Amino acid sequence: MIELIGRTKRKTTAAETGRSILELALAADVDWGFNCTRGTCSRCRCLVLDGMDYLHEPTKAELASLDDEELEQGYRLGCQAKVRSDGTIAVQNKPYF
Repeated sequence: MIELIGRTKRKTTAAETGRSILELALAADVDWGFNCTRGTCSRCRCLVLDGMDYLHEPTKAELASLDDEELEQGYRLGCQAKVRSDGTIAVQNKPYF
């Protein structure tokens, strides 16, 4: 399961393997900011509150967009962070602006 916390909506849904956090948020009608889906705008930036182990490693786009401190704190890009395996995940949309 994945808990998705947007700006005004919060929903829990199935954490489908291979789908990105952004894809899951949009499918669940959670208000998640984004512009590009390629990892360049960083509007889909999110904080992984629980379940980082159930997500794939950061992509090249994430490594280029997020600094080391952000990654250590648990920030990811929703369009890039994909579910690796089943487990309990909680993420909150945390754009820069």
